[in-house]
Amino acid sequence: MIFVSHALPVNVPDEPRLDRQHVWDGLVLKANNALPFVPSMTFCEVTERHSDAVFDRDIDFRGERFTERITLEAPYRVTFTRIAGPVLGTIANEIESTDDGDLTLRFSFALVIHGVAGGSAEEQAYADSMTGDYLQAVAATLNAMRRLAEAAIAG
Repeated sequence: MIFVSHALPVNVPDEPRLDRQHVWDGLVLKANNALPFVPSMTFCEVTERHSDAVFDRDIDFRGERFTERITLEAPYRVTFTRIAGPVLGTIANEIESTDDGDLTLRFSFALVIHGVAGGSAEEQAYADSMTGDYLQAVAATLNAMRRLAEAAIAG
């Protein structure tokens, strides 16, 4: 199993400041349509809504098709549980508060690759590439949230 967790600061110098609500709203938008937020994703469609807080979507990520069950835990965490595809497990996006009162956006994933031995070099290579993709996705997500906040201020 691959387990990775990283947190990036939400607010950086010379960018619009985001509060928890801005970040939460952005995570909900991303859960419903990740294409503007995740550069490595080429397809994203909600296929079934189980409730206001739980729904399924199909995605194409890195050239592979997955079905994910999304669970919205307002206003702190979005969990993506991969229920079909070659890599299963969970991915979480969490809004956290730091000791100084600022916010971070943490992404974590615990994934199992079908047909790949745990602890193998192949699994490690996949983990490394996924970490890079997810760091880019979180950075792109925060940048998209900042642009939305900037547009709201200007509008």
